[in-house]
Amino acid sequence: MPELYEGIANFYDESSGLWEDMWGEHMHHGYYDTDSGSSSQNDHRLAQIMMIENSLAFAQVADSKEERPTHVVDVGCGIGGSARYLARRYEAKVSAITLSPVQAARGNVITASQGLTDLVTLQVANALKQPFEDGSFDLVWSMESGEHMPDKQQFVGELARVAAPGGRIIIVTWCHRDLELGETCLKPKEQALLDKICDAYYLPAWCSPSDYMELLKTLELKDIKYADWSKNVTPFWPAVMASALSFRGLIKLATSGWTTIRGALAMRLMVQGYQMGLVKFAIITAQKPL
Repeated sequence: MPELYEGIANFYDESSGLWEDMWGEHMHHGYYDTDSGSSSQNDHRLAQIMMIENSLAFAQVADSKEERPTHVVDVGCGIGGSARYLARRYEAKVSAITLSPVQAARGNVITASQGLTDLVTLQVANALKQPFEDGSFDLVWSMESGEHMPDKQQFVGELARVAAPGGRIIIVTWCHRDLELGETCLKPKEQALLDKICDAYYLPAWCSPSDYMELLKTLELKDIKYADWSKNVTPFWPAVMASALSFRGLIKLATSGWTTIRGALAMRLMVQGYQMGLVKFAIITAQKPL
């Protein structure tokens, strides 16, 4: 696995600056109210905030001063956008981890510039071997990092280990569709498309939302639930493609390196995956028993 981890780290070392320049500090999908027809669908940075807020609401994270989380871990934190948002929202201490030294360094600079160093710390660490004591956090947050985990069972096991009794776990991640009755694997055409996406974004084998649900059940967690938000992220990838193919985006791409360019070229594959119902955008939450 060292080769995979090195590939992930290098990919984000190289591409994070471009993403921040084009999209800001939140390195994840936006959530769009696709039924409302609202003009807010064009405000993609607001949609990224709505992704965080809708995730917290779905998991029923308490807002009251007495019950809100005070210690949070952001697993796969990018440059710390979610970590800083959660720190402000809850006045919580947030420990954030990433495989990318460039992301961690940049995130700590942004954190200092926003006056949040007393609350937020980014460090380089592996999500499958987190450098934290058991039961350290009352909110365990993983926003679009699960798809990079080569061992999903170890991944969810670590999330549960570091969660405090009564703590909430939120996993927002890319999945492939659930298999239908009688299927033992994806169709060859589907698997071929996933393989291309994995090659571009340094992803190991994917799993389905149902696979995640089953893994969480083995950990004796409670209030395990899932939602398919694929429809709610539909506008996101076309918007990313448009920004990457703008004059400014193309100039940035040209100087970012081959791995970033390859990732940009693979965006159309993600759109294709969503359109054919293969790629699913899932939120899975659970609570650790008291």
